[in-house]
Amino acid sequence: MKLVTAIVKPFRLDDVRNALSEVGVQGVTVSEVKGFGRQRGHTELYRGAEYVVDFLPKAKIEVAVSDERLDEVIEAIINSARTGKVGDGKIFVSSLEQVWRIRTGETGDSAI
Repeated sequence: MKLVTAIVKPFRLDDVRNALSEVGVQGVTVSEVKGFGRQRGHTELYRGAEYVVDFLPKAKIEVAVSDERLDEVIEAIINSARTGKVGDGKIFVSSLEQVWRIRTGETGDSAI
């Protein structure tokens, strides 16, 4: 089992969620986060004053998947989140040793 963590632009969140639903993902966790990558933020003008925006708003999506479904989930995220511009995001994959469904006590792939 794997935990897929994707950091994407917030306005792409609905597209990513729909793409994950189409490949059969039943549950995701979404958090509103802030951060920066290579772009290191940007400067903006507000009422004549210039200021630096260091941390940009992002959406963090976490999905637990079986090993067999990993590639299709990653492909769905990439295809739906890509704009072709700087800051499209990143995907991280971590191993999950065990998963429990609290309500039923199921473990492993059946708990996902």
